[in-house]
Parts: sequence; C-alpha cells; structure tokens
Amino acid sequence: MARQFSRRTILRGIGAAVSTPWMEASLLGAPKAAVDRLSEPPLRMACLFMPNGVRPDFWTPAGDGEDYEFTPHLKPLESLKNDFLLLENLWNKNTVGRNGHWPKVPAWLSGGFVERTTGGDLDTGGTTLDQMVAQRIGHETPLMSLELGIDAPRTGIDTAGGGFPRALGSFLSWADPKTPVPKEIVPQLAFDRLFRNRRAPVVSGLDPKSPEVLGSLQRDETSVLDLVREQARALRAKGSKTDQARLDEYFESVRSVERRLEASMKPQKRWINEGKFPLDRPVAGTPATHKEHLQLMLDIMLLAFWTDSTRVATMMMGDAQSSQDYGFLEGVKGNWHGISHHRDLPDGRAQYEKIINWQMEQFAGFLTKMKSLKEGDRSLLDNSMVLFGSSLKCGNRHIEENLPLILAGRGKGTLRPGRRVRAAAKTPFCNLHLAMMHRMGVKEESFGDSTGVLGGLA
Repeated sequence: MARQFSRRTILRGIGAAVSTPWMEASLLGAPKAAVDRLSEPPLRMACLFMPNGVRPDFWTPAGDGEDYEFTPHLKPLESLKNDFLLLENLWNKNTVGRNGHWPKVPAWLSGGFVERTTGGDLDTGGTTLDQMVAQRIGHETPLMSLELGIDAPRTGIDTAGGGFPRALGSFLSWADPKTPVPKEIVPQLAFDRLFRNRRAPVVSGLDPKSPEVLGSLQRDETSVLDLVREQARALRAKGSKTDQARLDEYFESVRSVERRLEASMKPQKRWINEGKFPLDRPVAGTPATHKEHLQLMLDIMLLAFWTDSTRVATMMMGDAQSSQDYGFLEGVKGNWHGISHHRDLPDGRAQYEKIINWQMEQFAGFLTKMKSLKEGDRSLLDNSMVLFGSSLKCGNRHIEENLPLILAGRGKGTLRPGRRVRAAAKTPFCNLHLAMMHRMGVKEESFGDSTGVLGGLA
C-alpha cells in the first residue's frame, strides 16, 4: 500500500535532507596521511549582513587614507585598524525608491532589480555573489557554501512596506533570481552540516573506517534523498501553484546535497590545520540569549573555514526588519527595527547607537578570533576576505547611497587593509563583488550592474 505523507512531513523531510552534512572519513578516525593535502591555505570569503542601517554621523569618520578618526560605531574595531578597509560611496541603484527593507536584502549581494510579486513567483533579478562563487569553486570542498542566520524566515506580503514578499528579506543567498538558499539558524544543525553527528555502526568484524562501513553510511544518506524526491513529487502533483513554486526552490537545495555526495566520493585536495578548534557540538535547540546565539553561529562559520569544509559562507545577523528585542542592553527598550526609526529624537538615537555599537562589538570579536587562528606564518583572517555591512546607510530614513561597508582580511596578500578607500560617488557595489570574485578565481567580466572592478583595494 502506498504511504500517505502530509505537507508538513514532506517539508520537514526536505529540510532534513538540505541540512544533511557531508561525512568526512577523517571524522571516523581516518589518518591525516590519507587525505590529499593542499600545500598552502586556501582563500576564504565570508559575507556578514547587518540589517537596519547605521547612524551616518556615528559611522563616517573625518580624515582620509590611513589617517582617519574612529567614530562611535567604528570604535570597537580600533585595535583591528590594520586588518580592514573602510569602503565608501558604494551603492545598489536598483534599490532606490522602492521599499525601505525587503527587496534590498537579496540585492545586497547581487545588485539585482527585485520584482514586486505576490510571493509565489519570486524574482530578485540576480544570483548573489556567494552563490556565483560557490557554483564555480564549491566542488573543491565538502560543502559548496554555508548559509547561517538568526531569524526564522518570514511569510506573507508586507502590505505596509510596498507590497513585497517578506521572504525577500529572509534570505541573503540566492542560487538564481528565483531560488533562495535556506539558511540554518539552529547551532547544532549548522554544526552537523560540517560533521555528521553519528558514529559508524557497530558491525562485528568490521573496521569503522572500512569501505563497507563508509559505503553503508553514504547509502543511508542517498536513501534519504530518494525518499525526499518521492515525497516532494507526490506533493507537487497535488499542491497549489504556491506550493509548487516553493518545492521548486527546495529541489535545488536537494540537488546541492547530491552534488556534495558526489564530491565526497571523489574528494579534492584539502587544507589541514593542526590542532583542534575549540568548539564542541552545540546542544539541541536555540541558545537562551541572543548574544550566545549569534556568537555560536559565528564560531561555526570559523570552524567551517578552519576545517576547510567550505570556503564560502554568509551570515545574516538579522532579517530585513529584525524585531529582535535589545532590552538586554542598558538603556534600550524595544526591538531593533522599531528603534531604527528614531525620528531624530535624542533618546531614540541614543538607543539605536547602542544597538549598532553592540553589533560592531560582535563583529570585532569575530575578526579577533579569526586573527588568533594561525595558519603557518599567517592567520585565518589573513587568508580571508570578510565583507560586513548593511543594505541601508541610514535606518531612520532608508538612505541607499554610500552604504556602510567594511572589507576585512588580507585576501592572501591581494588586499592592503588599514585604510579608508573612497570610490567615486555612486559607484556600483557590484564593482566590489566583481573584485572579490576575481580573487576567488571566478574571472567574470561583469556582475550585476558593475561598471568594472573596484580599484584601490591592494
């Protein structure tokens, strides 16, 4: 008798498959000598998105070049001055005059023109930077890319905000204009994408590292994908157009799992760091505090880079209109998005400043950890490019020009940090994306609305 599956069951199964991590033989005890090593560390690329803008007067400093003042927002980064570039005058022209938040999020890494739709036919106008790179070099690592976040995806249409689907502001990464890449918000599940938390089955007379055991585990994972496909096809045949559109999005994620499985059968050369990264598998569920949640997700990103599980990662520190309550900060009452619309009232501006400064402190802590992880005579930060910023310059007025942006790391010697880099007014943000793509080995002639490769970085 054919089994009947509920919509919830199928979507839960798809979510499990998407979260299915690649199994490394080394995790089952394979000796390091068995791994084909890279002779030098690879270049990594991380993109950290902060919603709701900044206070422009507390971000943009006086001075120029290497000599500039540290404003209140930048103060947490002062000890890291020689490890990042402060970028100015970049923007996404396709986000102007449309909506304060929702369509600006996918455009942040693509520069695309986001269509106003009813939600079942999403169109962001482009593939994001991280996914473009992952599609070209992702086969070199167990995970093509890693997408992390804090807030669960939202549904429905924001009728008060221009009629855009809230899903647009829930996903930073897009595999193509119509396909968001699901982000993981539960630390344990994110961790398990890197290291499958299951021990080799106890089989009498078999070494847990034997081909028989490893093959069994891979077959188990393949059978999960077969079940998901079977369930999804059955639902698609009966579902509404909206359900079908959503399933099409998830099919791409399932296919990415299959590609990772194929890569696991023919592993590429890996970079092997000595020593254990100081992070144990997180407990189930979501951490009790927002700070612990955010820091844990950032640590998992570092672990992914440290173990060479992926070289491309994104992190949403909040969705387009993050409603995270920041009452845990002294003198702050309310949620991030609400406080960002402070109407220039002194008390509101002061609370907004504290929230942004707190975000900058978390980012500074992330960079400090990267800098402390040594890879030969360099650090993990030296061997990375870390893009940080927001899709708005001013959260109160939704200003799109001169976005608040930082590019940290040395890009394996291709970046010269420690400076303030001023591009010409209204330079496409995609010029920076193109420059980062080239450094990652993706030699496209153009990207989004780029007019060329952003200069002045080296």
